[in-house]
Amino acid sequence: MVFDMARTKEFDPDAALQSVLELFWRRGYQATSLTDLVEHLGIGRASIYATFGSKHELYLKAMDRYGETRDPALLAELSRPGPALPAVRAVVRRFAAEAASSEGRLNGCFITNTAAELAPHDPAAARRVEISWEHAETLLCSALVRAQAQGELPEGRDPRALARMLLVLLQGIRIVGKASNDPARVRDAAEQALALLD
Repeated sequence: MVFDMARTKEFDPDAALQSVLELFWRRGYQATSLTDLVEHLGIGRASIYATFGSKHELYLKAMDRYGETRDPALLAELSRPGPALPAVRAVVRRFAAEAASSEGRLNGCFITNTAAELAPHDPAAARRVEISWEHAETLLCSALVRAQAQGELPEGRDPRALARMLLVLLQGIRIVGKASNDPARVRDAAEQALALLD
């Protein structure tokens, strides 16, 4: 026990959390055992528990880390000065391209994966999924409101409803991209959705 406590100080918890995030992202929650985490991190169970808590707590911390790295990037993309609609289009096309890539097919989106695997029966995970989706929806809506104010989006369009449609599309793109062998499927869907912004 003393040896394991000493080892706790020898690893970088921040780097370990990032490494665990990548493992959970690739394998999912259920398919990642505590033994897998011990082997992946190269530290003892006691060190994991002392630093992060249970496997479930560690997963939730990994979700939080994912949000910390992904949300600012989306904010930066959608809040650049100038025309707003091209930024929205670029985000949708980026999601489609990532989903159709080999890495996208392998991992998908950590939040989308969690929504499918855990959210229906795990309130803590479901809340984090909802927070992520609310944030993305708000960013999309804000960009569309700006686009409307700048004359890029017709007055009769509802920015909130369009943002929700795009959010659902982006999540669907992640799921279909992960499971489909046809990259054109997600690209075509993205372009059809973007046509609704004309």
